[in-house]
Amino acid sequence: MTKTPRRWLITGVSSGFGRAIAEAALAEGDMVFGTVRKSEDKVAFEELAPDRAIGCMMDVRDVVGVSNAVKMAQGDDEGIDVLVNNAGYGLMGAIEEVSMDEVRQQMGVNLMGPINMIQAVLPDMRKRKSGHIINITSISGLATWHGMGIYSASKFALEAIGETLAEEVNPLGIKVTNVEPGAFKTDFSGRSISLAKEQIEDYDATAHVAVKMMSAEDHEEAGDPRKAAQAILAIVAAEEPPLHLMLGKDALYYFNRKNEALIAEIEKWKPLTLSTDFS
Repeated sequence: MTKTPRRWLITGVSSGFGRAIAEAALAEGDMVFGTVRKSEDKVAFEELAPDRAIGCMMDVRDVVGVSNAVKMAQGDDEGIDVLVNNAGYGLMGAIEEVSMDEVRQQMGVNLMGPINMIQAVLPDMRKRKSGHIINITSISGLATWHGMGIYSASKFALEAIGETLAEEVNPLGIKVTNVEPGAFKTDFSGRSISLAKEQIEDYDATAHVAVKMMSAEDHEEAGDPRKAAQAILAIVAAEEPPLHLMLGKDALYYFNRKNEALIAEIEKWKPLTLSTDFS
């Protein structure tokens, strides 16, 4: 039985997860519309598969640009089968160190951007009663790290958006998956990291340790982006895809550690919790 080609819209395909997912989808014979920020990245992406790899120059924070990219990907009457919200970066710094401008930029790209994309694709997906929205969040969206509070907050918020969206659109035939990767051999620890401009010495033993760890592990991570891309293809092909998909042994470890500690603390303080209701 011949597989019907899918139409993908993936944000941030110049490198990392976005590029790996795009390449995997193209290898399956699918059509991929990928967003980039630079003209040279658009050219490089389209060279992967002329006529099936279509680059879209846009910023996920730009509502008009997002609308135009979605209209292009939808075509005359084809529609978008899969949206992958992948574009993003990591702001590193202690909560006290980051400026409000840095916070707004982080939230703009990692949270408002995906919301822009989701709102733009939903009218057509609702009309066709089909579609799959995949949010690339992070294990940091489930387990916090000192030095990455604002980044984690952006991913925690995207987790909430994905979970709520799933409840809202499931009756309409639309699927939603939040993907939580651990450490993968992408360029995240390099060009996808932004350091807070202010540095306070008192945080050298906590928040600043995360920066050193990221630098030391750059391109030494255990996760293989190509295998992650195959995992994404697997959930897209699944009749009932998961709401959450963790990627990597480390992601599972940190989630379990956080979850076990949370349950233990809740149980410890359970009597005080239950003491607050009317008698």
